[in-house]
Amino acid sequence: MKEVLELLITLQELDTSIVSRQLEIENIPKEITKHTAPLQQAEKELKKLQDKYNEMEKKKRQKELEVKEIEDKIEKLKERTKDIKTNKEYHAHLKEIEKTEKEKYLLEDDVLYLMEELDEASKKLKEAEEKIKEEKQRLDEIKKELEAKKAEAEKELAELKAKRRELADRIPEDIYNRYMDTLEKTNGLAVVEAKDEMCLGCYMSIPPQLYVELKTEDKLFQCPQCSRFLYRK
Repeated sequence: MKEVLELLITLQELDTSIVSRQLEIENIPKEITKHTAPLQQAEKELKKLQDKYNEMEKKKRQKELEVKEIEDKIEKLKERTKDIKTNKEYHAHLKEIEKTEKEKYLLEDDVLYLMEELDEASKKLKEAEEKIKEEKQRLDEIKKELEAKKAEAEKELAELKAKRRELADRIPEDIYNRYMDTLEKTNGLAVVEAKDEMCLGCYMSIPPQLYVELKTEDKLFQCPQCSRFLYRK
């Protein structure tokens, strides 16, 4: 039975490694998703800046249209000057032209202000686009690393499973079935060390006589509390 116990200990080590590799492979997509967050944030920021830029561009075009309309109005007012007959009408007409020209200057100032704002927004857009480019490069590198890590883990997993099949064939069927039942009931840990009269699986005390027999008797023992297979180093 000592040889069978050693096989069970090795089988437990293999099963623990197999579960570890499987979890590692399963976590790769989560790792990629986690590293995708900065890129998504950068893309949101770019969209926000683009919307702001488009809104300012729209305002600028509207202001330019208003400037054109006022210029047309001023032109028509100036054409009417020659038809004015009295000084009173002439002075009133000049004031109207002056007022309209002031409106034009104010609108032109608005256009200049918007042009400056657009220029600044354009710089921010380029910076945001550059950041996205950098984040994409960073993410591509991380993906390559994680995919390589996944491929290595899958290779190791296949090797571990092959070793497990070979090992399982050397264990008597009834003992192997007991091991598998215990493995399922104990969340993947069916073979544990007994130390200082304690089971290191459930951390409950085991009878002193059983602890002595673990070292002296050539048979399989299981914890009275959790049913895990016990061994002493």
